[in-house]
Amino acid sequence: MDTRTEREGGELPPLPSRLLAVFLNPGRLMEQLAETPRWAGSLLVVVALITLSVALIPTDIFMELNRQAALERGAEFPELGETALFWTRIAIPVGTLISTPVVMFLFTGLYTVIFAFILGDEGTYRQYLAVVTHAWFIAALFGLMVTPLRISTGDPQFTINLSSFLFFLPDGYIVNVFRFLDLSQLWSTLVIAQGAHAIDRRRSFGSAAAILLSITVAFAMVVAIWA
Repeated sequence: MDTRTEREGGELPPLPSRLLAVFLNPGRLMEQLAETPRWAGSLLVVVALITLSVALIPTDIFMELNRQAALERGAEFPELGETALFWTRIAIPVGTLISTPVVMFLFTGLYTVIFAFILGDEGTYRQYLAVVTHAWFIAALFGLMVTPLRISTGDPQFTINLSSFLFFLPDGYIVNVFRFLDLSQLWSTLVIAQGAHAIDRRRSFGSAAAILLSITVAFAMVVAIWA
C-alpha cells in the first residue's frame, strides 16, 4: 500500500510560518514537507544563522583554543601577524558558510541510506533533505542565542548539553560523551524522527527516534575519544 495517500499535511505554508511550526507544530509541518519537500529556503536560513554565530565570535578566542590544543600535544603554536589574523577572520566564517550545507547534505544522505535503502522505508533524498534543513533550524537558532555565552566563557564550542546534569561526576570519557550531546541538537533529531515517520507511516516515531538517537550517541562516543 502506498502510505503517501494517508498523509493529510495540507498546503505547504511560507518559509517563516514553517520555521515557526518547527517549534509549535512539528508533526503537521513534517506531514506537509513529506508531501511538498521544499528545502532551499530553510537551508539558507540555517547556513546564515550558523555562519553569523561563528562570525560574531572574536578570532582571538579561536586562536587561544588552537594554542591550548597545541600545548596539550606538546607543540608550539606560532604567533600570527596582522595579515594572517586578517585572513583568519575571513577564513573562519567562510569555511563555516561552505561546510555547513555540505554537512547537512551528508547527514541527509546517511539518513536516506538508513531508512530508504537499508530499512526499506519509502522516501526520497529530497524529502529527507527538507526534513533535515527545517529541523536543524532549532539547533542553528539556539547556537546563535548562546553566542554571548561562548564569547564570555572564551569557549567557541560551548553548548547547553547533557553533561550539565552530571556535575557530580569527575571529568572523563563518560562526561565527554554527554558534553557532545547538545540539547538543541537532540531536539532537532527528534523532529527529524517525526519527519521519517511522516515520510513513511509504517515507520513509527518511536523506532525512528531510537535509530537517530543511537546514531547521535555513536558519533558522540567516537568524538569523545579525542576530546
